[in-house]
Amino acid sequence: MKIIIDRTKCTGLGICESIAPELFEIDENGELIVHNDTVPDGTLDVVEQAVRGCPTEALRLEP
Repeated sequence: MKIIIDRTKCTGLGICESIAPELFEIDENGELIVHNDTVPDGTLDVVEQAVRGCPTEALRLEP
């Protein structure tokens, strides 16, 4: 699965980072950095939580 970001919706709140800090990071400019756009083995549950937790719906998963 791939993590897709709609940068027009992302406001840099960092909820995804708080849920999955090994994959998501908000830089000093408030921009989202995804360390791996492919969901690593064993992390699908936490990535799904981060996607659901995004209040602006800027994240989604694609097969």
